[in-house]
Amino acid sequence: MGKQARDRSRELRKAQLAIAEQRGKRRPLRIAGAVIIAGLLIAIGVTVVNAVGSGSGGSGALVVPKGATDNGALVLGKADAPVKLEVYLDYMCPYCGRFEQANSGEIDKLIAGGRTRVELHPLSFLDRMSRGTRYSTRSANAVVTVADRAPEKVTALNAALFAAQPEENTEGLSDARIAELAQQAGVPQEVVDVFDDRIFEPWIARSTDAAFESGITGTPTVKINGEVFKGDLYTAGPLTQAVTAAAGQQ
Repeated sequence: MGKQARDRSRELRKAQLAIAEQRGKRRPLRIAGAVIIAGLLIAIGVTVVNAVGSGSGGSGALVVPKGATDNGALVLGKADAPVKLEVYLDYMCPYCGRFEQANSGEIDKLIAGGRTRVELHPLSFLDRMSRGTRYSTRSANAVVTVADRAPEKVTALNAALFAAQPEENTEGLSDARIAELAQQAGVPQEVVDVFDDRIFEPWIARSTDAAFESGITGTPTVKINGEVFKGDLYTAGPLTQAVTAAAGQQ
């Protein structure tokens, strides 16, 4: 497949995600009638093309953060823990905020227990929902920078960003506010000072594309040992029970 075809395929995937958002949380794309689908994809595709053309993917050299997986994840916890919990999220996604509120404390306990590792996938597909400020990319870059240079502070920054989560269709948090939250979360100043360098934006863009190509269709998406968790993501308990059960089977 040529570059032009790959770009077109990527734009269509992003357009499909935009349609899904308008229809609710992580619901499958089922719109009756090929004409309706084509019309919606064309209309949304224009927005996607404009976003790509404005440099939303980052233009610097590709730098891979320390300890990242080949499929674009940040590993939290023991790398050899028997249960793998994959979490795909976007810091502008309101449903991800609900997921974080319900499950972050339990996930921290699972990591501390040593039998679960989290593979965190910070995505940037909701950049278009922040009025041109590319909030999803900026916040994800802060998290990835911390993962690279102060990995013990990732969960604290992740929680802080969701606690102060902006609404969709706003400009999102400013760079200064992201830096302030990082400082309050205990991230060393020398690491915070690197946020403005945007070192990991190309990696975030590549990882977001890889997530789409792997079949991810919305956020939050959670997998346990490679299988999508289909239980309640927004109430504390069900996810923890499923992870605990998986650990018992190891």
